[in-house]
Amino acid sequence: MSTKKTFTHQPRIPVNLWEALLPLAILILFLVINVRIFGDEATSGPNQFALILAGIAAGIIGLRKSIPYDDMLNHAARNLAQTSNAIIILLFVGALTGIWLLSGVIPTMIYYGLKLLNPHIFLATALVIAALVSVTIGSSWSTTATVGVALMSIGKAMGYDPAMIAGAVISGAYFGDKISPLSDTTNLAAAVAGTDLFTHVRYMLYTTVPSIGIAFLLFVLLGFHHDVPSATDHSDLLIAIRESFRITPWLFVVPLAVILLIVMKTRPLIALFAGVVLGILATLIFQRDLLLRLSGQSYLSVREAYRIITLSIVGDTAIPTDEPLLKDLFTSNGMFGMLSTVWLIISAMFFGGIMEAIGALKRISLFLLQSLQGVFGLFAATDLTCILFNTTASDQYLAIVVPGKMYKQAFDDAGLAPENLSRTLEDSGTVTSVLVPWNTGGAYNAKVLGVSTYDYFIYAFFNLISPVMTLIFAYFRIKIRFIDRKNDDA
Repeated sequence: MSTKKTFTHQPRIPVNLWEALLPLAILILFLVINVRIFGDEATSGPNQFALILAGIAAGIIGLRKSIPYDDMLNHAARNLAQTSNAIIILLFVGALTGIWLLSGVIPTMIYYGLKLLNPHIFLATALVIAALVSVTIGSSWSTTATVGVALMSIGKAMGYDPAMIAGAVISGAYFGDKISPLSDTTNLAAAVAGTDLFTHVRYMLYTTVPSIGIAFLLFVLLGFHHDVPSATDHSDLLIAIRESFRITPWLFVVPLAVILLIVMKTRPLIALFAGVVLGILATLIFQRDLLLRLSGQSYLSVREAYRIITLSIVGDTAIPTDEPLLKDLFTSNGMFGMLSTVWLIISAMFFGGIMEAIGALKRISLFLLQSLQGVFGLFAATDLTCILFNTTASDQYLAIVVPGKMYKQAFDDAGLAPENLSRTLEDSGTVTSVLVPWNTGGAYNAKVLGVSTYDYFIYAFFNLISPVMTLIFAYFRIKIRFIDRKNDDA
C-alpha cells in the first residue's frame, strides 16, 4: 500500500517597502565601492559578485516571507533562459570583431573614415551614421557591433575621447532602435500598450525628434570645442594602415552584406554568422601577406592559416604596427573577450529573478503609483518604473513588458489613449537599459565598444534626455492624447 505525501507551504507574506529596497541598497553600496576600488575593472568580477550578494540578500528576505526556495531559483532560471539569445549574440559579436580586424574590414573603414570625415564634426557625423543604420536595420545592438566598432576606431585615431565616441554611437543607435518599425522594442511597446505600430511611431516622434536634436547640437559643440591633436594630418596613420593590411573598397562588401541581411529580417545569429564566414573569405582573399607574416614562416600552410584565423575568432589578436595610435585599434579579444560580460549577465539575471520572485519590484512600483497622483504622476510613475526594472531586472524587454502591463489599466482609467503609454515605455524603458552597467544593454555595449558604461554614461545624451523629455511633455500637457476626443490635446 503506497502513501502519497502532500506538501503545503505557509501563505506568502507580502514584502514591505523597506524590505523591497534593501537588496537594491546593498547592490548600489557594493557597486559604488567597486568603482572606487577597481575602476574600469569592476565589471571583470567585482560587480558580478555584488549582484550575487544582493540576490542572496533578496533570497533571505524571500525565505522569511515563506516564499519557496525553488520558486526563487526558478524565477532566476527563467530570466536567464530569456537572455540565452543575447549571450550567443555576444559571443558571435566577439568572433565578428576578431575576424573583421584580421580580414582588414575594420582597418579599411578606419582608413577611408580618416580620409573622408571632418574631425571637428566627427561626433555629430557618428551620431547621424549610427542613427541611419539603426533605423534601416531596426537594431541598436547590430548597429554598435558593425558601424559602431568602425566609428570607435576612426574617432580614436582622430584623438577623441572613446567615451565621447561611444556616447554618440549609442545615441544614434538607440534613436533608430526606438523609432524603426523593424525594431523589436518598438513593436513590443506598441503591442503591450494596445496601439497599432505606426500610430505608436508617429506619436513617439513628438518627444524623440527634440531629444535627438538636442543631442546632435551637443555633439556639434563638443566637436568644435574639443582639441583633436591628430585632426590636421593623418598621413602617418594612413601609411601605417596600408603597411599592415591590403586596403580595398571591396572589403566594404562584408559589412554591407551583413546590414542587408538584417534589413531582410534575417535572424541576428544567422546574419552575424554570415559576417564571420564572409570575414574568413575576405581574409583568405585579401590578407594572405598578413597571414604569412603572422605565421612567421616562409610558406603559408593550410594548418597555419586555420590556426591564425581560428585564434582571431576565439581569442586575442594583435596586428604588429609601429604606430602607437594604432596599437589598441589593431587588437581584438574575440569570443574570449565577451566572457566577463556573459558572467555579468548571468549574475544580473540571478538578482533580477530573485527580486521579481519575492515581489520586491511590484512593491516598489505600487509605491510609485500611489505616491504620484494625477496625469503627470501616472507618466512619472511609468517612467520611473521602467528605469527601476532596467536597474533591477537588468533587461530592457522586462522594463517594457512589466510596466506596460501594470499601468495599462491606469492609463485607460485616466482616459489616456494607449499611445501615451507606448511612447513613455520607449522613452524610458528602451533607451535607459544601456545606461545600467549590469543591464544586458549596458554590459553588451560596454564590451562591444570597449568603453565602460560609467565612462560613456554622461555622453549618451539622447538616452539621458529622452526620459526627461517625456516628463516635460506630460507636465505641460504637450501632445497628450485622450480617448475622449473632446479633451484631445494632440
